[in-house]
Amino acid sequence: MANGSVMTKKTNNSICPHFEKTFSILGKKWNGLIIETLLSAGAQRFKDISGAIQKCSDRVLVERLKELENEGIVIRRTFSDSSLIQYELTQKGKELKPVMHTVHDWADKWC
Repeated sequence: MANGSVMTKKTNNSICPHFEKTFSILGKKWNGLIIETLLSAGAQRFKDISGAIQKCSDRVLVERLKELENEGIVIRRTFSDSSLIQYELTQKGKELKPVMHTVHDWADKWC
């Protein structure tokens, strides 16, 4: 998006690469629920995220968390004085809050 509100398109009518990249992340199964869980509950242990998203297998959840970490949306925190590992949203991830709110509004109206 350019100027904050106008979607830019290439002249060959393809979708804006930034928009396409965003949906390749947010549109991947379970990513939206992981982000929503971390937005609503804050930093979480793996078992807590897994409990909140019960239909997602642990194997897939690990993959998605790694992908979101690689995208700079989630950070994995370890603590030197314990075996505790927590996942939380980065600033980039936290800035998805209004997007998720809008998705909630749309879902309430149409689903």
